[in-house]
Amino acid sequence: MPAPRAQEAVTVSVFAQRFSATRRGARLARRLATHRLDLWDLPYGSPASDTVTLVVAELVSNAVLHGHVPGRDFELRLTYDRTAGLVRVEVSDTHPGHPEIPVSAGPPSADTDGGRGLLLVEAVADRWGVAGRTGPGKTVWAECEVRVPDDPCPVRS
Repeated sequence: MPAPRAQEAVTVSVFAQRFSATRRGARLARRLATHRLDLWDLPYGSPASDTVTLVVAELVSNAVLHGHVPGRDFELRLTYDRTAGLVRVEVSDTHPGHPEIPVSAGPPSADTDGGRGLLLVEAVADRWGVAGRTGPGKTVWAECEVRVPDDPCPVRS
């Protein structure tokens, strides 16, 4: 009988879920993301949880408002790499249009509705971009470096 082998610790966790492309679906995605982060030891109200939740809220709102195709859902995928101290947020929808930050007009004025979502993502995420996906549409992603509350300086890859 072979000797039992030691198992490596799991350092990457993934959460993926499809949601209806509605305001209710966006709200549920944000709430489930915050809950999942708490389960991954990034507690409610911590800077890491608040940052990632803001990114999720903005990306899923964009998927619902600008990436909505009737009869199609959007997908939220969170990946937490503990070793790298990194949370990656991916939101996929089936609309072919790619999001852009409006640079020609400058920042939106105080009385403008909208136009701030990607500016917020750019401000709080360490990186973000748009990628193709299998099938129609695109995936908008953002990465946030996070600190685990008990670890003042996580190992970065």
